[in-house]
Order: sequence, then C-alpha cells, then structure tokens
Amino acid sequence: MSLLRVEGLKISYGGINAVKGIDLQVEAGEMVALIGANGAGKTTTLKAICGILQPSAGKVFYGGEDVTGAPSFSLVEQGLALVPEGRGVFGRLSVEENLQMGAYARRDKQAVQRDHERVYELFPRLRERRKQTGGTLSGGEQQMLAIGRALMSSPRLLLLDEPSMGLAPLMVQRIFETIRKVASEGVTVLLVEQNAKLALEASARGYVMESGLITLADSAQQLLINPQVRQAYLGE
Repeated sequence: MSLLRVEGLKISYGGINAVKGIDLQVEAGEMVALIGANGAGKTTTLKAICGILQPSAGKVFYGGEDVTGAPSFSLVEQGLALVPEGRGVFGRLSVEENLQMGAYARRDKQAVQRDHERVYELFPRLRERRKQTGGTLSGGEQQMLAIGRALMSSPRLLLLDEPSMGLAPLMVQRIFETIRKVASEGVTVLLVEQNAKLALEASARGYVMESGLITLADSAQQLLINPQVRQAYLGE
C-alpha cells in the first residue's frame, strides 16, 4: 500500500485550472521528486495534499485512508508535514520557539526533547543561533529552521517545496545532504524542486509536471538521461 496516493486530482481557483487531473504515488520510505517549470502546478499540488487547498475533483489517500479535504492540522497530527516555499519561519520567535511550534500537537515530551536534540545534530548552526529570532537568520539558516520545525512534528511524510530556492551553492549542498540523511532514516519525502538535476540525483523516482498535468513518470535515473528532460530542465 502506498503511503501517499493521488488520483485524478484537479484544483481550480480564480478561474484557472491549475491542476488538471493528475495521478501520483509515493511508497513508504521513498524519496520522490516532482519537477517542472514555474507555474506548472507543483506547489498547488502540495498544498492540496496537505489540506491547504481544496481540490475541485479527485482523491488524496494517505496511509490508505481518504484524506481529501481534511484540515491541515489533522494531517499534521497524522504525520504529514510541509516545508513551504519561502520557508515561512516565525520571524519574531526565536529558533527555539520556532522548533517548539513544530511540536505543538505532540504530547510525548521525552520524544519531543529527543527530536529537538536531533534537529540540532542535523543543523549545528541552529544550536548556535537558538536564541536568535527567525527573522534575523540568513536564508540558508531559515531553510534549516523550516526543515527542523517540520521534523519536530515527527513526520512519516515530509513535503518539501523548493528547498534550494535563493540559496548559495554551498548551502544548497548542505541542505540536500541533510534531506538525504533524513530520508535514509525512514522519513518518506516528496520533493518539489526547480533544480531538476539535484532533485533527481537525490530521489528514487520522479514525475515531470507541465501545465497542470503529469507528462512523464519514471525512475530518477531514467529521467536524468531522458532527452526531453535533459533539454527542458537540465540545460543540455
């Protein structure tokens, strides 16, 4: 049984058909990339999966249950977490407080403390900045904090929306090393990323989205050598 299964998903708003009936699935323990140009519908798809947007048609199944249209907070409690495009850190709260917000729905205090320590192991820079407010961090540090905050919810499925956006190459490398490490520890990952090469190299499988439709689906290795993908997304 797939951990995440999307069937016939359509999303419309403002008179625009942003997603036009897509199917995708992510198996437990997998890391899957969703690539495509700006405006293809990738972020809209993630928002519908995690309950921020209501689909106009289709179904979202998580853990074998129909969660179409379920409120975001209930999905977080079930282990589905989103790291949004633009990071969305709480600028006036400290790093510590941002991380605590990630665990708001949890009651297992000892496990929360262990996860808190684990985030600092993954991102030593956050430990150094733990008393600083989120708004004073660099872009890379804010991305670390956004991922760390999502991990504090103890997710089974982590949705990542453009984690490399606006970051220096060295910081991108560090962020992706951490994403790989998190995935290797058993967290399932659905990754939306404009850097198609980076995303596919990190993932087992990939989907290509164009104008609200899934146009290609294959193993990441096959997509990396696909002539259409190489020309359109890898600059070759």
